[in-house]
Amino acid sequence: MGATVIVGLQFGDEGKGKITDFFAEKADLVARFNGGNNAGHTVVVGEKKFKFFLLPSGAAHKKKCCIGAGVALDPKTMLKEITGLGEKIDLVIDARAQIVMPWHNLLDLAIEQKKDSQKIGTTGRGIGPCYADRASRSGIRFLELVDEKRLQKKISENFGPNRLLLELVFGFSPGSDFSEKKIFEEYSELGKKLKSYCGDVSLETSNAINSGKKVLLEAAQGTFLDNDFGTYPFVTSSHPIAGAALTGIGLPAKAIEKIIGVAKAYTTRVGSGPFATELNNEIGSRIREKGMEFGTTTGRPRRVGWLDLVLLRTANRLNGTGEIVMTKIDVLSGIEELNICTEYLLEGKTIREVPADTEKISKCIPVYKKFPGFEISGKEKSFAELGKNARAYVEFVEKELKTRISVVSIGAERNQTILR
Repeated sequence: MGATVIVGLQFGDEGKGKITDFFAEKADLVARFNGGNNAGHTVVVGEKKFKFFLLPSGAAHKKKCCIGAGVALDPKTMLKEITGLGEKIDLVIDARAQIVMPWHNLLDLAIEQKKDSQKIGTTGRGIGPCYADRASRSGIRFLELVDEKRLQKKISENFGPNRLLLELVFGFSPGSDFSEKKIFEEYSELGKKLKSYCGDVSLETSNAINSGKKVLLEAAQGTFLDNDFGTYPFVTSSHPIAGAALTGIGLPAKAIEKIIGVAKAYTTRVGSGPFATELNNEIGSRIREKGMEFGTTTGRPRRVGWLDLVLLRTANRLNGTGEIVMTKIDVLSGIEELNICTEYLLEGKTIREVPADTEKISKCIPVYKKFPGFEISGKEKSFAELGKNARAYVEFVEKELKTRISVVSIGAERNQTILR
């Protein structure tokens, strides 16, 4: 037995929350391994709708949940989510997880305001500056948040330099509430309330795997927001690819048994950056409205485009995907003619994988294959019931990617999930 990793194969927002929730029903432990509250998952359970920003989607199933060392943890958001569940949660937060502090949020906003054409479209949640502090070895970890004396020392070391950085370098006024005393009082109280959840997630997950339990490892964001392999610099500050599950949780490579990639039947992204198949027209608006493509974290409208197999081929290779879940195919229902991008034209040459140079992606011309439209009611119970045209759409993607599409999601509800 080993762990199953669930990753997004596009720019995030692929529906990983629902899919993790679906697989979590038979899991014993669900762990989040990257990112922070700059990404949200929406899980629908009957009449209830859960919006998780830090908690793994398995929380809706009342499963044992873990927050790995690779996560940037905003303790205010964490406490709000725990309280919002309204019941006791079996949760372990890794002692090594980095803490998002108030100066991180302010720096995030200040840095973005200074940029011109290179604006990232950050959520302003402080995730980038938090990870920057981790890399510079000045960050505050969860084990220090829950230890009042160590927290006071770390805040004292970090507050002055960050205030000077905000005021003198960025010309940003933090306001009267931004004081060392107030920050310590607020965060020491948060530490007291969260202390009981402090533990060793690496050890927890290792023990679970070794004892034959089913473990799910959940990514935030998607492959092309990866800090190394995404459309840099228009990326997140962590690693949403499958390999990062090992370092984000603290596991050996042999611990991974299965990698499941999640992809929408079309493509979306939030914020700036190249988007070869983007639709700035009536069809794009129709897909956005029907698919409710608005950010869980910010409410911003997502950019919408046709399905891009160039992206998915590269994502498959980077993640070592064993099977794919296709989500939101129902959103395409009723469109008379559909397109799938099969390759790009770049400077007169055909390319079938994403170039490393982000500027080149902006110059790529998508090559499309046309497909007849289809109707999906959301009540279908089997793949055969989807109809000829919808099946052809799925089967073409499967053939091109040489990877089985094992699940097709036709709606937000748990029971709107077709196993093949």
